[in-house]
Order: sequence, then structure tokens, then C-alpha cells
Amino acid sequence: TQEMAEPPGLRDERGEGALGAPALASPCLADNRLNLDVYPDGCGRFIQLLERHPGDLAQVEFVRLSSNDRLLGTALGILPRLQSLKSLVLKGGHARDEFGSWQPGSLTTLPTDFGNLRCLTHLDLSFNRLSTLPSCISHLRSLRALLVSHNSLEALPEDFGCLSKLTFFSAMRNQLKGLPRSIGELAALQDLDLSGNALEYLPEEVGNLHSCTELDLSGNQLLSIPDALANLKCLRRLHLHSNLLVTVPASLASLPNLSRLDLQNNRLRAVPPEIQSSPFVRLRGNPLGESEPSPQPEEPSARRLQRLFLASGEDSFTVTSEGCKVLLACGIRFYFPPGAASVPLRIHFRTLAPDPQWVKLRHHDILLSTVLELRPHGMEFQQEVEIWMPFASPQTLHQREVVVRTFSGQNWSDLRTKVEQKKKSRKHVACCSVLHFSWFLVVSRLVENECKVPAEGTLLFSSVDPDIKVIFPPGVTEKTRSVKMQVLPISAEEIEEITADAGCRASPLLCLSQDCLVDFLRPVRIQLPLPGGVSGLNLDRSRLHLLHGDLQGQTWDDVTSQVVLEFTHLYAIFEVTHFSWYWLWYTTKTYIGGIAKKVYERLRMYQVNFIALQRKKDPEQVLLQCVPKHKVDPVLKKLQDRYRGPEPSDMVEMFEGEQFFAAFERGISIDMDRPDCVDGRLSFIFYSHLKNMKEIYVTSPVDRKGQAVKGQVSFYRGAVPESIPEEASRRRKGPDSLWLATLPIKLPKLKSHSGDNPSPLNGFSFPPLNLGNAETGYLTQANLLSIARRVGGDWQTIGLNLGLTYQQIERIGYNHREDLDKQILDMLFSWAKQNSEDPKCVEKLITAMKESGRQDIADEIEAIIELGRQKYRESIRRVGLEQESSTEDSAVAMV
Repeated sequence: TQEMAEPPGLRDERGEGALGAPALASPCLADNRLNLDVYPDGCGRFIQLLERHPGDLAQVEFVRLSSNDRLLGTALGILPRLQSLKSLVLKGGHARDEFGSWQPGSLTTLPTDFGNLRCLTHLDLSFNRLSTLPSCISHLRSLRALLVSHNSLEALPEDFGCLSKLTFFSAMRNQLKGLPRSIGELAALQDLDLSGNALEYLPEEVGNLHSCTELDLSGNQLLSIPDALANLKCLRRLHLHSNLLVTVPASLASLPNLSRLDLQNNRLRAVPPEIQSSPFVRLRGNPLGESEPSPQPEEPSARRLQRLFLASGEDSFTVTSEGCKVLLACGIRFYFPPGAASVPLRIHFRTLAPDPQWVKLRHHDILLSTVLELRPHGMEFQQEVEIWMPFASPQTLHQREVVVRTFSGQNWSDLRTKVEQKKKSRKHVACCSVLHFSWFLVVSRLVENECKVPAEGTLLFSSVDPDIKVIFPPGVTEKTRSVKMQVLPISAEEIEEITADAGCRASPLLCLSQDCLVDFLRPVRIQLPLPGGVSGLNLDRSRLHLLHGDLQGQTWDDVTSQVVLEFTHLYAIFEVTHFSWYWLWYTTKTYIGGIAKKVYERLRMYQVNFIALQRKKDPEQVLLQCVPKHKVDPVLKKLQDRYRGPEPSDMVEMFEGEQFFAAFERGISIDMDRPDCVDGRLSFIFYSHLKNMKEIYVTSPVDRKGQAVKGQVSFYRGAVPESIPEEASRRRKGPDSLWLATLPIKLPKLKSHSGDNPSPLNGFSFPPLNLGNAETGYLTQANLLSIARRVGGDWQTIGLNLGLTYQQIERIGYNHREDLDKQILDMLFSWAKQNSEDPKCVEKLITAMKESGRQDIADEIEAIIELGRQKYRESIRRVGLEQESSTEDSAVAMV
């Protein structure tokens, strides 16, 4: 989601921040700002405020409303009365579906009298349903920032250039095919974002945007760009990646301030030498050096498809009717055959952390990947598109199979999947073919054998154990139905370990299901092998039990007396009319149902250990991880060079997809609030084959100048998942039942700096910083200092990706050539000073960290911003809308 704060001038005109302005007279309004988009009935509250305090409302300068609100139409008729209004946000995206995807607002136009808002300088209409730009906007001559991203605009009005004061314009993610020539009249425009549209050409007048410092044209369908772009002498960043460019003008290399030119994923076969040799140019994903394709007609299969390589941070690409191959930074690949898309189509993607609330695993499933979302949803391709997803290899593929699972919006289903292993990396990938895009993940499941049962009957074997078979006699059904079989082999050693009884034996566990709710018309004959060590010659029938379990494995009933059991030397044979779990047990125990339930429960659990390690060079950086028992030694060996800490915890048992928490105790706390914190505890979800790891900074309120702090981290279970058996749930109730383990953490004594050993901050003066915008919370001086601690030797790469020139990097390195800390601080604060007025600077900082391979720092910054958003919304609930709130209580706590 693209965000932009009100232009800095709006704050400067009052001499203080928008949230620090004098309060309005009404006790119901604590400021001249109304942030009502956080309320489901925000428009209704706005209407009530107008009715109760019409005089005070006329003083309001800042208004935010959700365009997902059902009373938006009524509110639109009132807004033009606010003649002092300077900033108006009418965004959608406040209503989200169960997967977190935003839902567009209902706004399709604006009333004509909106053009009378003479003071309006900031207008945000993003995430709506605009197909044309409302005509009243051309009358807003004071407008300096206009955002209409994520709409359905196909064109801009011819008189768009009349917005002469415009400095920021974003129309990303629309359907623009061209631009009006009047766009060149926007002499004050500094930032123009037209990414993710369908632009095929640019007018020459674009070269008249002499104040433009950043131009984003990525993700369009441009075949060429005009030479006039070389006139943009102020341009610093030019984004042209993911287009259809076959040539670029050499004159771009002469732009004096250009620090980034992104030409990745185009069709450039040759690039002017002066551009190719520039250090700030990115060219990956182009067929450089390849010859032109033959003019003779070729078969589609013989064509060389375009290859797109997407960098970290990119989230979309364009597919044409010619097809392409796409490789994402995370290793996911796509193959779009020629003709799959009849017209150029923009594909958007993202990966999501699996959430047990909607990623519903079946019993004995193992999750092997994160969730991949592909949009647009529901659109049908002309040919099947191949998706290749890397996955965490399970311990063994024997007796299990890997499948790609997709979500239709209502339920999950498994796709026909093939699995391959890469020759060089030896990593496994799962491939499926689809005609529609939605959500995808990779799971390992019990091998599934399936057959169609006609009225004539049939025979179904298990590929895991061919001795298991199901015989369907003629007349078993009137209409053909589908039947599935899964088998879970269980060794005698597992049974003995769980039951502590060497005399217990059990057959493989058989699960049968069908797509029909009606029982079979005739009994179905099932053959199961006798438990290990038991044969028809030594069989004691009083010890043999046939158990029937429900589909959830919650109850196991002994049905031995209800069926006719036949025996051969190796098999037991019986007949049933409905399907579920079936299990043969051989034991002297009497309450066999309870024993079977305990064994079934344990078969679904994993033995794990917790580790808590501190980085050797920075003990305040703590790594927490939940590791399956068999992986503990390899994980510790991999980390031992960089980390130290106590021995792993004692072994505990957890279910796939179970939630747990980590809490720092005894004088140690988390260094910063995080969005994954619940009541001061870090939240985790255990998946046996995914990394259940988090690396965080901790601190202590105790004065550490005199002594070290000996604290601890404890792990606790979360809410009991619905899928946990009833007996296991009962065991997790009562005092300390949720506690899992505790490990010691020690923060060393702080070293004091003397005159002979000066602080790395000596000689630096840090002015107050507010990078970002008020809605999400700012990155402050303290935040930037915290980030600087983690940068290390990557500072030069990060600086270049932030847009600093090679000369600046070299000067910083020379000025502080014997002090790495000062090099890092000088680089970060030099960049911050240059970009303090840029509303997108935080987004650029995150992107730079990802491009520099520092995902850990990018995650920390995103956590700060997410926390800012949460605090902002919490504070808004105290500002202006609660009669009892005081002005002091309504102050926003920024990060």
C-alpha cells in the first residue's frame, strides 16, 4: 500500500505538527484533524459531528474517511462545506478479506462542488473504483499532492496540466494507456509514479518536467522512451524495469544527478556503451548480446521466450501474448506459454506467512512452504501456466507425496503435482499447471490412491502397501462415485515406545473416504495385513481387535463383535458399508480404544527443543528458535561461529501449526515493540519443516554499568488449537500447563567510555528526525541509531542502494577511515538529511536493505512502521471522538 503524509508545508504553516495544533472549541473535537477511517462507521460519525457542532467543523483542515463506508455518499455531499480543508483522504482498502487482501472502496467520482475547496493541497483517492478522473479536480489549483493509485483509470484529462502547483502525483496500478500532452506543463512536479499501468508510449512533453527528481514508469508496456527525458536535469532515479523496451537513448547517461537507472526485465539486446558502463544502471533480465529473431515464421515451441528476473522488493510483472519465463528472487518460477494471455496482463504476487486460521492442514499433513498469492484472481488463461515452487524437503518421500494445494476462496484442494530435484543445488521444487490464479502452498501428505467406483464394481490397491486392498462388488452403487485411500504404516518400535508394552502390535492405519454421503448399497470387502509378528497359525482371536475411528481420530470404537472377520495366513478380511479409519490391534489390553487414541495423538506430534542464543559480537541480539529434535545438532553447529548460549531446552511435544510464545523475564525485555507481540510475548507458529526462528534485540531497565543482568526467556503454549484431541486439551489446563521451557539470557556489563576510548558517537550531532509520515509513525533519530548498530561492513552497499554517489561513499570512508561506527552513522544520517522531506523515504530505506541482502534490518524497519500504525490508530480512538478524553490523553505516541 502506497502511503503519503500531508506535504511538509502543511505542518510548517502552523509552526507545529498537525497533531499539536490548538484544539477546537468543541469537547468532541480535540484537533483540527478528523481521522475517521479507522472506524467502521466513520462517515456516520462525521455526519453526527456536523449536526452537533457545525461551527467547529468549519475549522477542520484534515479529514480521513474510508471509502468502504456505506454512508460515503452522504459524507461526500457535506465535505465541500469545509472551506478550510487542506488535506482529504478518501481511500479504500480498509475492508479486507480473510487473507488480508484489501477490498477497493466504492468511490467512482466526486461531486462537482469539490472544485470549490480552494485551500485543498493534498488529495488521496487511492484504492477505489475510479475509471475517469473527476472533472472537479482540475479546479483544485492549490493542489500539491494527488494520489489515485490502485484504481481503474484508463486516461487522464487533456487539461491535467492546469494543476500547476502539483509536486507529487501517483497513479500507480491503474490501466493508463497514454498520457495527455499537457502533462509537460506541471513545472513544479518532483515525483511522478505511473508504475503498473499499460502505457505504450510517452509524449515528448514529458521532457518539460524540469523539477522532476524521481520518475517511475516500471511495469508498463513501453517499447521505447523519448530522447526528451535527457532534459530532466534534476532527475535522480528513473525506473523503467519490467517494460518491453528494445532500445534506450544514449543521452540518459548525461543526466548529471542520476544515481539509479533500472532497466531490468526488458527486451534490450544492445545498450549504448555509455549507459552499460555506468555504475548506477541495472540491466538484469535482458537478452543482451542475443541476435535478432529470425523474420521467418516459427512454430511457437521454437521461439525463444523472454526471461524475466525479478529482484527482491518487486511484486509484479507483465505477460504478453508471446509468453515468458519468470524467476522471482525467492526461487519461485513461472512458465507462461505463448498464447496463455491474449492481451498484455499485469501479474501481481506476494508471499504470506501461513496462518492456521485459514491454512487448514489435514491430519498427518506437513507444511513445506509459505503461501503464494497470485493476482488477478479468477481470470482464466488461454493455456495452462506452470508454477514451480521450492519447498523444504521432508525427511523422507517414502510413503508420502508432495502436492501443491490451492485455495478457491472457500476450500483447499490438491493439484496434480510433479516433483523434481535441481541438479546443482539438490533442492526440490514442486510443479503444477493452472488456468486460474489464487493462493498456493506445498504440503507433504500421506500417499493418496483414488479410483472411480461404477455400478459394475472395481478393485482398489494401496501403492504404499499392496497387501491392503478394497473390493467393490457389482451393484455396490447406482451412480459412479470417487473413493480415496490413504495408509499410515506404523512400526512395532513406535507402538512399543508409546504404549510401553512390548506385547502390543498394530496393522497399518487405513483411511477410506468417498465423495458421496450415501452408504454403499452392498458391503465393501476390505483386506488388511495382520499386525507384525502375528499370523493365521499363531493367532489368538481373543486378542485381535478391529477399531473404527471417526475422521478426526477423536474416538476409536472396538467393532470386532459387529463385523464378520475372516482370516488367512497373512490377512484379516471384513466387510463395511461406510468409510472412515480402520485399524487392527493385537493386545491383551481391555480398553483398547483409549490406547489407540493415545497412539494416534502421539503420531501427529513432533518432539522439539528450544534454543536461545546471543550473537557473540552483540549479546543484545538474541536468536530464538524451535527446532525438531533430530535437527538440533546440525542447527547448533551451523550457528556456533556467530552465537553462544545455553544448552537447548528439554524435549517437548508440539502439533504441526500450533502457536507458542516467547517471553523475556527477570530484568530483560524486548528492545522495541513489535507487531508480533501479544501482551509482551513474541508469537510463533510451529511448522516442523519451516524455520520457526526470530532474531530480536533485547534490553534491560537495570543499570548495567556496574553489573551484568542475568535474565531468562520462557516459552509458553498458545491457545489450544481446535484440532487437538480432547484429552490433550484437558492436560493443558491448570497452573503452569502452558509453560514449555525456560533458558537463561545474560546481558554483560556495559563498558564506560573514557577520554582515551571515546564513544563512537563523539563528534556527531544528530538533529531531530521524522522520516516517513504521521499515519504510520516516523523513523526517529533513536530508530536510525538502533538500525546503525546492525549495519556492519555492508554500509557501502547499503549507501549505494540508498542513492548516495560513489564519491560520497568514498569521502565518508576516507573521513572516518579508522572508525566503522562513524562511517555507518555518517552514511545513514547524510542520506536522512537529503531525504527528510521525501514521503517515500522509509519505503526506499526498506528496499535498499533488501537489495543489500539485509532482510533482517528491513524486517526491523517494517516492524517499527507497523508499530507506528498500531499506535497511531490506538491514539486516534482517543482523539476527538470521546467526550471524556483530555487533550493530554489524546497525544499520539510515535515510535
